[in-house]
Amino acid sequence: MYDLIQSADKIGAEYLRDESRSTGHAEYAVFAKNEEDVLNALRFANEKDLNVTVQGGRTGLAGAAVPYGGLILNLSQMDRITGMELQDGKYILYAQPGVVLLKLRKMIASRKLDTGLFDESSLGIYNRFFTDKEQFFPTDPTETSATVGGMAACNASGARSYRYGAMRRHVSSVRMFLMDGRCVNVKRGEAFANGLKASLPCTDGSSVDFTLPSYKMPEVKNASGYYAAPDMDLIDLLIGSDGTLGVIVELGLILDPLPEAVWGSACLFEREKDALSFVDKVRGEKNIASLEYFDKGALEILRQQKANGSAFASLPDVPKRIESIVYAELHCRDEEEALGSLLRIGEIAELAGGNEKDTWVARNQSDLDGLMFFRHAVPESVNMNIDKLRKTQPSLTKMGTDMSVPDDKLFDVMEMYRRDIEKTGVRSAIWGHIGNNHLHVNLLPSSTEEAGRVKEMFKEWAKSVTSMGGAVSAEHGVGKLKASFLEIMYGPEHIEEMRSLKRTFDPEWKLGCGNLFSKGEEEKA
Repeated sequence: MYDLIQSADKIGAEYLRDESRSTGHAEYAVFAKNEEDVLNALRFANEKDLNVTVQGGRTGLAGAAVPYGGLILNLSQMDRITGMELQDGKYILYAQPGVVLLKLRKMIASRKLDTGLFDESSLGIYNRFFTDKEQFFPTDPTETSATVGGMAACNASGARSYRYGAMRRHVSSVRMFLMDGRCVNVKRGEAFANGLKASLPCTDGSSVDFTLPSYKMPEVKNASGYYAAPDMDLIDLLIGSDGTLGVIVELGLILDPLPEAVWGSACLFEREKDALSFVDKVRGEKNIASLEYFDKGALEILRQQKANGSAFASLPDVPKRIESIVYAELHCRDEEEALGSLLRIGEIAELAGGNEKDTWVARNQSDLDGLMFFRHAVPESVNMNIDKLRKTQPSLTKMGTDMSVPDDKLFDVMEMYRRDIEKTGVRSAIWGHIGNNHLHVNLLPSSTEEAGRVKEMFKEWAKSVTSMGGAVSAEHGVGKLKASFLEIMYGPEHIEEMRSLKRTFDPEWKLGCGNLFSKGEEEKA
């Protein structure tokens, strides 16, 4: 029964860490290939009294996939499309949790799906899909090697969430095993809370009865803790639960029709305040799918990488007088509509202090790919800088935020970032999803002393962002690394409500230990 379970010291050190660069430890590991393997792994963990850490692509930045002892349950080999439906005019793909985002995109774009697990109904829908309007999956985190299970676990989003929302909006069903082996198979629109009281049916006829936390979630881009609201659709609780309630074994993914015209415009500004003014003014343009930002620190790092003749030598030149870039991606019905939006964006940029000559436009896939290469080169370049520092100081790591605030607080939060970064004297680079007022502020400490100052600054930022009505994690989840921020955001009473909810799903507290919050003082003895 337990043939796949092996000693963790035989699987490689990479499975003890994720992209957060933090490292854990484990005694056992299993690479599940199907649902039976998952159930066997859970039985083994219960027999041996082991914690279980669920892993996918390990691309997370909050340490959720880093094991705190026990058993690693890796789902990357559960990577098949299992079926297809058409609901309310939308195509639904049923996917195992290990399906990689890049592979999913290629399958959808080519319309070549592995139909080996499809039933007759799914095959009929596939035949229609094959000749219908081209589709796409809107959720687009920067790391395309992410798995859909991990994306659901942290409610991932990405640049296009400005228009399309986060992962939660694009999931129609969740099939999940609880730690005791029971299965919850819930579809959107089928199970709702009654106020804050809730009950999720299991496939064996039992149910999980619980009370939702009573906090009011901020009205911003948010991946901080359990989703909770009176009378909510209960599928939304499972999405974003950071591997603490159950093991996701299948997801229903909602596809959207691909827009006929996808164009891009990068507006370059000599002053950051002009770039912020542009963002504030351009929000009303209905065809914008994403608004991305790059500050002077990020641009300077790119200039250095380009000058070094590295893999980024093909990046476009950014004049030194340019301090900020705002990139807008347009999703339109046709090229005529796209041209109209592009002209309006240009007018708004000039009103904000920009110049038509300082604008890059992408009207075809090749040009769009170039701008996306520019976008992705920023975090890669920062990581390369940190890796260079780690050769002499191995304990150092990139330190970045994932916080969001309401629209009317964008100028305030940027002023706070600038003021406090200057006080620390630490090199910084800011980029990210400025349309959602969600900027990744990355600090590159050159010593452990600087790293300590940055940690304290981040705690103060968490307090300030919370007071602004914002979220401490907008898209990366909380994992283990931001658990202290979550308590700042919600307070100890609401954290205890979340603990109580988790105990209902996982009474022995075995799943995702350390994610979101600690077990609680009364249970540590």
